[in-house]
Amino acid sequence: MRWDGQALDADDGALPGLERAGLVRSVQTPEFEGITFHEVLCKSALNKTPEESQLPFRYTVNAFRGCSHSCRYCFARPTHEYLDLDAGRDFDSQIVVKTNVAAVLRKELSRKSWKQEHVALGTNTDPYQRAEGRYRLMPGIIRALTESATPFSILTKGTLLRRDLPLLTLAAQQVAVSIGVSLAIHDADLQKSIEPGTPSPRARLDLIRAITDAGMTCNVMVAPVIPFLTDSARHLDGLLEAIAQAGASKVTVLPMHLRGSTKGWFMNWLSTEHPALIRQYRQLYGRSAYVPAEYKSWLKARVDPLVERHGLAGRAQHRDAGAAGREEAERRELVRAGSTGPTLTLF
Repeated sequence: MRWDGQALDADDGALPGLERAGLVRSVQTPEFEGITFHEVLCKSALNKTPEESQLPFRYTVNAFRGCSHSCRYCFARPTHEYLDLDAGRDFDSQIVVKTNVAAVLRKELSRKSWKQEHVALGTNTDPYQRAEGRYRLMPGIIRALTESATPFSILTKGTLLRRDLPLLTLAAQQVAVSIGVSLAIHDADLQKSIEPGTPSPRARLDLIRAITDAGMTCNVMVAPVIPFLTDSARHLDGLLEAIAQAGASKVTVLPMHLRGSTKGWFMNWLSTEHPALIRQYRQLYGRSAYVPAEYKSWLKARVDPLVERHGLAGRAQHRDAGAAGREEAERRELVRAGSTGPTLTLF
């Protein structure tokens, strides 16, 4: 979605998809073993979301395509197929870097037609994934948005955001800034298996504390909740308690969805690590990328009292735009699909 309308004339190179994206060079370094960075020159930085999406923001900025966080469930995986790369290992290891994104963004924001509308960062791939440590694109993006009086939000799993907290606190004195941290798995072993490239749960809890200690509001995306793995009352209660103790203001809790080629990638992992769950997952996701309405209602009934107990229901002053957008998109999909799934036994 974020990449519609950005295709250029194809080149006859070995990687035609990357050539269309403006490939300059491909780089491998010892510090990032197994990862190839494809440096491109983008023609635009602001991505306008389709009007029919009805998202609470109209513009996004994504400095990277692909993500070394390697989350098995990542909804953005199919976007790599537009580059003639696969949605599995290529998405995890072939990282496209818009090296000129800050300069292009600054130029776009300086146009008289720009109306200082909200810009969401982290809606596709994580702006603070490991590649940001090498390329340092976010400081330039933050400065461009701030100097143009453009409000913005950030959603991330990356603890590298701590590097930019002084810059973000200064930005928040001039424009509305919303920061969200994604943390859905409290069990460290399970997190390493499902999100092998992400910082540990403890590291992300420390990030939440650092954000709040800096005087900023931090919202947390408890998403995705993974059926039969992270949806138990014990797991959710422990996670929400830890999030509250870290100082978060509000949580948004959403069940996992598996669109397109992401479903196959996740199911391959599940068949290896938790084969006993395959039948239940076919029941849940056999007819749709989204869980049936019955499961969503069951999860809500389980989560709502826990959210209230830990004081995470309404202390946030600014709801994270990226979280709100994904929640609204899921709601519309469930309305369109209706409750057509089989009767489920949930526990």
